[in-house]
Formats: sequence, C-alpha cells, structure tokens
Amino acid sequence: MINSEFARPTTGPGCSSVGAGAFSEHGPFRPSGGENLIRNEYSWNKEANILYLESPAGVGFSYSANTSFYNSVNDTITAQDNLKFLQNWFVKFPEYKSRDLFIAGESYAGHYVPQLAKLIVLSGLKFNLKSIALGNPLLDFSTDLNSQGDYYWSHGLISDSTYKLITAICNTSQRVREHISGSSSVACKAVNAQLSKEIPDAIDNYDVTADVCVSYGQSQLRVYNHPLRPRFHFSLFSESLGESPNQAKSAENIDVCVQEKTFMYLNRKDVQEALHAQLVGVSNWSFCSPVLNYDMKNLEIPMIDVVGSLVSSGISVLVYSGDQDSVVPFTGSRSLVNGLAKKLGLNATVTYRPWFQDKQVGGWTQVYGEILTFATIRGGSHMSPSSSPKRSLALFKAFLAGNPLA
Repeated sequence: MINSEFARPTTGPGCSSVGAGAFSEHGPFRPSGGENLIRNEYSWNKEANILYLESPAGVGFSYSANTSFYNSVNDTITAQDNLKFLQNWFVKFPEYKSRDLFIAGESYAGHYVPQLAKLIVLSGLKFNLKSIALGNPLLDFSTDLNSQGDYYWSHGLISDSTYKLITAICNTSQRVREHISGSSSVACKAVNAQLSKEIPDAIDNYDVTADVCVSYGQSQLRVYNHPLRPRFHFSLFSESLGESPNQAKSAENIDVCVQEKTFMYLNRKDVQEALHAQLVGVSNWSFCSPVLNYDMKNLEIPMIDVVGSLVSSGISVLVYSGDQDSVVPFTGSRSLVNGLAKKLGLNATVTYRPWFQDKQVGGWTQVYGEILTFATIRGGSHMSPSSSPKRSLALFKAFLAGNPLA
C-alpha cells in the first residue's frame, strides 16, 4: 500500500462506483456467479488505498433522508456534496490527511472529477491533491458525441450511406438532445432506424469487439436510460446478450457477464447485511439509480477548460481512453487534449508513441509540458479495467508514480 488515497466517482450520472468500479473493474474481488467471490489479480488496491464514492446520494446503496433531494440534482450540487464528503472523511480518518490524493473516474466523471478537483483547489483545503485521471470522459458534449459517427464507420459498424446521414442529417449530439427533451425529429428518427438495422443489440457499444452476455436472461441493466448510450437505447450497460457463463469469456479470461453477476451478488440479503448496507426507498440495488432526477442539460457544460484551469494550477492530468469504446471514442478525447495543450502553450515533452506492457503494445501516449497526458489502452473498453486489466493496471501504476508510459 503506498501513501496515497484514490477517490473514484465513476460512470454516471446516477450510476454506481461500487457496482461498476469495485466489483466489475478494479476492486480486490469479483463475483463468480455462484456463492463466492474470486480474487482480482489486477486489482488497483494493490497499488493504493482506494475509496469508491457513490455519488450523488441515491446512487447504489447511498441515500438522502430528504427524498425531495432526488428531484433536482445537478453538477454543482454533486461537486459540493463530494467535497463535503472528503472533508468529513478526513475528519473521521485524520491519519490519511497528510498523504497524497489522486482522484479519478470514467465516463460522466469527466464532469464529476474536474469540478471536485476545482473546488478543492479553490477551497484552499490541504488535501495534497496531486493528479486526476479521466477515463473515456465526457469533456465536451459535441466533440465527444459527434466523434461516434466516425468511429462507427471506421470500425465497419455502419454503411457509407448511414455515415452520410449521421454527418449531414442528424449527428449524435442532436439525437441526444432530442432524447433528453423527449421529442424526436423526422430526420433523427430516420437515422435511428438505420442504426438499429446495422448495429444490432449483440454489439456492445462500450466494447465493440467484445462478445456480449446472454447467460443471465434479459438483464435488469437495460431498463435505465442513459444519454451517453449511442443510437436510441441510451442505457448504461449493454443488454444481456451473449453466451453461457463458461463460454462468455475471451482468450484473456475476461468475463463479459461480470455486470450481471455483480447485480445478482449485491442484491443478496446476506451480502447487504455484511456490507451494512440499507435499501432506502427502493426494493433492489441497481447499477443506475431509479429515483434520481439528474439535470441532463448539464451534459452540455464543457469541462475541458476546467481541466485546463487545473493544469494551470499545477495539478497533473491524465486523460486515457479504451480504444474499443464507441460511446466516448478516443478520437474526440485526443483532439480535446491536443487543443487544450495548444491553448495552454504546452509543448510535447513526450511525442506520440506506443507504450508497452509485457513486450506487447499497451496503447499509445503523448505528454504535454510534463503535466498533461493523453493515453490509449489497446483493446480497452469504456470501462478498460474490466476488458484490459493488465494494461489498465500498468497505466494506473504510471499515473500514481507520475511517470510517462514507456
């Protein structure tokens, strides 16, 4: 255990860090699908003390005593509550306050993490914040979402004609805006229909080269709407489509049914009792909150300049991307980081190059001004530690050490 804490608000908005991060990605254990847990050989807590933060209240096993809180939650409220959590946590565990603090997350944590880090900097609180890491993050609504069309086409998921429709008639950001507003134009309906024909549900948009899970029937995971889901389903996790439990694993022994197994495990009464967890106002534990009414207009608030302000204040930033994610593709993140470096006047201190893990290419990376890093994880998904655990752990080690990937 090194002298650091690692606070990780992940996924979102309204989805569980415990379910996704701790039990499906990089925690010490994973559910086996039976009675027991199995050890995660590539757990990140081998390198750091990790806090998994369920945020905002109403997510996972967290809850608010005032249920009216759920009716109007937004980025500002979430950042303030997250800061208050850290303050209270360090009061309860003061022995950790002198240690280095790293904050990281993925997906909508592209909003959560920079805003929390900014509040820490502005507050003057002595939390020893060193770095933040953002995995496949939503940093700019239009840039990130509109890179989906190019990604679909370049990976052979859509036809030339559908690609033209996406780029000329109705792009992804427009379709998400319409989804949030509850209306859909004729043009976007046509694009959705074409995408439905060409990208079947048996493709996981969060990991386009992976098999999908059908062994647990029609999963509960499909019912929660999430606007980062491309096309028209907008659910956070892939639908439960795939092979049997023993077959639903890649050659690297990646379990594509881990989310289904996690859902079943965390809904066991004995597990909830062991965790001292309560279900308040809900009948089941869920990956994504069924009670939270998050202000989805916040998706359009750009975060890249907030990231820039952190860099300017001396906080190191890593933006990393699993290169098999079509939801927040690496191409958008790469262009945003490159543009930010130019805006801040940061020169490339490590030019774009491959990095290696076990003598294999782990991905590609570039470093600007020894403080801003972009990296890809080769073969990684939207949640890379679940699909590329060894490479993700190598990236995490480099992040903690402040070293460029080599």
